[in-house]
Amino acid sequence: MLLMRTIIVLLAALYFTACASTSMAPDRSSVDTLVDSWHQSASVANEAAYFDAMSEGGVFMGTDATERWTKTEFREWAKPFFARGRAWTFTPRSRKVMFSEDGRVAWFDEVLDSASYGECRGTGVAQLRGGVWKIEHYNLTIPIPNDLADKFVAEIKKHQAAAR
Repeated sequence: MLLMRTIIVLLAALYFTACASTSMAPDRSSVDTLVDSWHQSASVANEAAYFDAMSEGGVFMGTDATERWTKTEFREWAKPFFARGRAWTFTPRSRKVMFSEDGRVAWFDEVLDSASYGECRGTGVAQLRGGVWKIEHYNLTIPIPNDLADKFVAEIKKHQAAAR
C-alpha cells in the first residue's frame, strides 16, 4: 500500500511539473508585434499581411456608426485603398494589454495618431490560435472631449435627421 501511494504521489508530481512547464505565460511583446505590424501593413498597403492578422471570424468596427464589418466585408470595402498603394496610417502612441488567466486571449486599448483624424483610440481582442496571435475584434474611435460632446451630439442628431 505504501509503495502504491508513493507511486501515485510521484506520478502526480511529474504530471503537475509537466503541466507547469508547458503552461503558457502571457507574452505582451507578441501582442504588441501583432498590432504594430497590423497598423504598419495598412500604412504600406500590404493587404495580405493586414488581413492575415485577423482571424477568419474577425470583426472591424470603424469610426462611423454604420461600420461593423466581418473580415470579408472589411476586406472588400478596403480593396480600393490598398490598390492605390496606401491605405491608412495610424501610429500607436501608447497601448495597454491584458490577458485571460490561461494567456490565450488578450484585450488591449491604445491611443493612436492619424494625420487625417488626429488622436484616435483603438480597442481590440486577440486570441492565440495554433501558436499564432490573431485579431478577433477591433474598434476604432475618435474620442470627443467631454466639453465638446453636447455640440457634436447636436450635429450628429441633425445629420441623422437629414439622412432619414
